[in-house]
Amino acid sequence: MFIINCKNYEEIAGDKIIEFVKIAEKISKKYKIKIAVAPPQHLIGLVANSLIPILAQHVDNSKVGSTTGFMIPELLKKSKVSGSLINHSEHRISSDEISKLVLKLRELKMISVVCVKDVAEAKKYAKLNPDYIAIEPPELIGSGKAVSKEKPELITKSADAVNSAKNKTKLLCGAGIVSGQDVTKALELGSKGILVASGIIKAKNWTKVIEEFSKAML
Repeated sequence: MFIINCKNYEEIAGDKIIEFVKIAEKISKKYKIKIAVAPPQHLIGLVANSLIPILAQHVDNSKVGSTTGFMIPELLKKSKVSGSLINHSEHRISSDEISKLVLKLRELKMISVVCVKDVAEAKKYAKLNPDYIAIEPPELIGSGKAVSKEKPELITKSADAVNSAKNKTKLLCGAGIVSGQDVTKALELGSKGILVASGIIKAKNWTKVIEEFSKAML
């Protein structure tokens, strides 16, 4: 799994998100790689009918109805959104909310990606059986320094923690991935995919960098 988190970067604003998703679709098909994109929340509707999974960057444990301003899982599902990131380091939530959201997304047959900062959290949340656990030490996010190079033991220990849950949860590696080499190293250390943001969105040539990462995943 190759997830691209667009955050709220200016490079992806407006119609640019449509161009970006079309590039990701084309490369996903070419290399038979599962690519998912998490657009800025207000742009989800522009690309929800995409050929690749579209994820929300955050979702709320709130109900359908009088809940102004919240991201409601049931409504995302009806808008053809495939799932959501949960507990990203830039939008942390309580463990109680994480548990309820993983359960709710599973009931809705939506993809859950729980972001964690360390091995202890990876072990704790893997027991909830989300689809993915993404390990991202906060100090390396957006740094250009890859966790696979700076803290390789964090990936191997997290992979062990996730595997010890003995369920379907898979580990993704995030934070500072900026090259195909970083991707290859992450997979060698036990990751089953990657979660990338600025390393792709801020690149001058989206096609070139997404292809580089996709080839590394092969």
